[in-house]
Amino acid sequence: MLEILNTLVSLDLFKVFFCCDLQKCHGACCIEGDAGAPVTTDEVALLEQAYEELHDDLSPESQRQIEMKGVVYPDRDGELVTQIIRGKDCVFVKNEKDCALCAIDSAYRSGRFRWQKPISCALYPVRLSQVGGVTAVNVHKWDICQPARDLGKQLQLPVYQFLKEPLVRRFGQAWWDECNLAAKELKKAGYLD
Repeated sequence: MLEILNTLVSLDLFKVFFCCDLQKCHGACCIEGDAGAPVTTDEVALLEQAYEELHDDLSPESQRQIEMKGVVYPDRDGELVTQIIRGKDCVFVKNEKDCALCAIDSAYRSGRFRWQKPISCALYPVRLSQVGGVTAVNVHKWDICQPARDLGKQLQLPVYQFLKEPLVRRFGQAWWDECNLAAKELKKAGYLD
């Protein structure tokens, strides 16, 4: 672990290669798992607004779930996560051409909505946790993301570079610049191949 501007960063951020390959995974991270995506309390109001504005983009099943239970619920650890249907699918998923896509992210990219999506989704495969009041930045390894690791390796694209935009969104440009400098120093010292 490295300390970068009050965070503890796993070396996997520099060692693991990653680049989403939707043609192979079909957006499985949005429709697999046993809970929704982690959200911050600040994001709840944005998710409620997204539901109001993107209601018609969501499936009738997602609409019913949100109407009955809201946009988030506490998972087994008491953390807020997006509501799910069928015990695994995020309610904000829309299917296009046999691929699960985030309705919020799609609306953001087309200029229809001002917010991209929860930061935990944007940062994946990075997961954040608190360790003694400090944010730990780790890389989660999930078998459904093997195509992303394969493509990342082919492109020689480490996680921290693939996730530059959301890392800057979460931690700021100065943090990412320090992260990039750390990667160069680790490479120079022989820790990265």
